[in-house]
Amino acid sequence: MAIEWLAGKAIVCGVSMVESIVGQSDRSQSPVLEIQDLAKHFPVRGGFLSRVSANVYAVDGVSFSIQAGETLGLVGESGCGKSTVGKTVLRLLDPTAGQVILNGEDITKVPRDGLREQRRHMQMVFQDPYSSLNPRMSSGTIVGEPLQNYGLKSGTAKDEAVVALFERVGLRAEQMAKYPHEFSGGQRQRLGIARALALNPDLIVADEPVSALDVSVQAQVINLLMDLQRELNLAYLFISHDLAVVEHISHRIAVMYLGKIVELTDTRSLFAAPQHPYSEALLSAVPVPDPTQKRDRIILRGDVPSPINPPSGCTFHTRCPYVEDICRVEVPPLQQVRPGHYAACHLREAISS
Repeated sequence: MAIEWLAGKAIVCGVSMVESIVGQSDRSQSPVLEIQDLAKHFPVRGGFLSRVSANVYAVDGVSFSIQAGETLGLVGESGCGKSTVGKTVLRLLDPTAGQVILNGEDITKVPRDGLREQRRHMQMVFQDPYSSLNPRMSSGTIVGEPLQNYGLKSGTAKDEAVVALFERVGLRAEQMAKYPHEFSGGQRQRLGIARALALNPDLIVADEPVSALDVSVQAQVINLLMDLQRELNLAYLFISHDLAVVEHISHRIAVMYLGKIVELTDTRSLFAAPQHPYSEALLSAVPVPDPTQKRDRIILRGDVPSPINPPSGCTFHTRCPYVEDICRVEVPPLQQVRPGHYAACHLREAISS
């Protein structure tokens, strides 16, 4: 697949990755990950006795699922709750409410000491490839540590497994003796991906995995993730604010605003005909790599409201250019407005599934 990088953005040429993998995916199978009404509220304490005076509604009723071999892109402005969703899915944060179902098992109520076995099936690729690696450990030790921790391999067998992981992500076996500071940013992110693959997981949460990398290196890492998905049938939750990257790698996209999903559909439908005003505004801000093509930019009024005191009704109504009276008082449900296309907006009429 050819990729052209213009104006710092990727344009996919030829057959899209989305079509190639979705065509292979068996939708009748149970999802690898299913999220039902997930919420995460952080208490705000104050006063002499540090009593809870308010809550930060970081994630407030999020639902979605991801099949094997599928990538769900999670997008939105900074502070909308994307990373909190990822951390809560992995139980790095305990959810306030809702369910996290991994391979058919609800892990929401599993005590922390019982999560060890579940963590073999879900791993994370972090945003900063340097701070996520132990600077005092060699790269080979970093990648082999999960195998050792779970007692899967040791000695020569572990070293051979690490060599295979290095080669799989495009690194050389002789680099196993090097330390993280001796690698470039892209190579460090490859190390993070190799470490995530060590336990052969079913789900990988990638939290802004290329935002700290140069544009040319971004393409290499994204293509690596896509190749690994084809080879291993991995499920990805891909968190990003870069819509060009998300369009390239994702099969479906969920748009978040102030802790809620406001639109969920396949990638092509979202970019061709967004059904929520917030999605329209986001897409209008994406740079077009053609100086002769003009796009009408939608400028939203005001700032994002505080998640401590979100607006009543539709949380987007304070900035929406199409706001109506009902938007200020009634919360719109996330409903199907086109086949396979869901939006939380009073301006769209629901259709039967």
